[in-house]
Formats: sequence, C-alpha cells, structure tokens
Amino acid sequence: MPDSQFKALEQKIDDLIRLCTELNRENMSLKSEARHWEAEREALEERHALAKDKLEAILNRLKAVEQTK
Repeated sequence: MPDSQFKALEQKIDDLIRLCTELNRENMSLKSEARHWEAEREALEERHALAKDKLEAILNRLKAVEQTK
C-alpha cells in the first residue's frame, strides 16, 4: 500500500474520530436538555395539580355557602 493511501486512510480515521467526538458532545448536550425539560414538565404538572386543588376547594366553599342560604 503506497504512503499516500496510508495518509488518506489516516485522514479518514481522524475525521471519524472528530465526528464521533462531536456527536458524543451533542448527545450529552441533548440528554442534558431533555433532563431540563423533563424537570420543567414535572414542575408544571405539580403547579397544575395545586391550582386544580385550590379551584376545587373554592368551588366546594361556594357550594357550601349556597347551601346555607
């Protein structure tokens, strides 16, 4: 195998290594972003549940006030 073919192969391997490194970084970043969005979704679900509970409590109080009239 001539030296130029070894150089071309070496360049391709270096390119693949760089690509793998870049893809690994991007993958880690996307996983981190996914964890962030999951945490935000959970926080919103909790806030939604609290708002629902408060609204139900208000409605129950209103019903109780109506029944005493």
